[in-house]
Amino acid sequence: MADKLTDEARDTKLGPLMTAGWAHDAERDALTKTFKFADFAEAFAFMTRVAIVADKMDHHPEWFNVYNRVEVTLTTHDANGLSDLDVSLATTMDGFA
Repeated sequence: MADKLTDEARDTKLGPLMTAGWAHDAERDALTKTFKFADFAEAFAFMTRVAIVADKMDHHPEWFNVYNRVEVTLTTHDANGLSDLDVSLATTMDGFA
């Protein structure tokens, strides 16, 4: 089970993600971001690359796709909020995008 991020970890790890366009949903203690691509094929390719990594991590995003847009929510349900798994997957997603 992953541990929820401490206040100190949030200060250091979430800042770069916020700068990269992620938002914090305080109600769910989750990270959210909308990725936009040229078309459906690019959006689906992004989701496929992320799915492979997420499955290896055993940490799966909540996401929604319409045409060229992928809306993502990351939170660790077992930790009741954000964990290092969310930070790692968000960073990976930004790299793929």
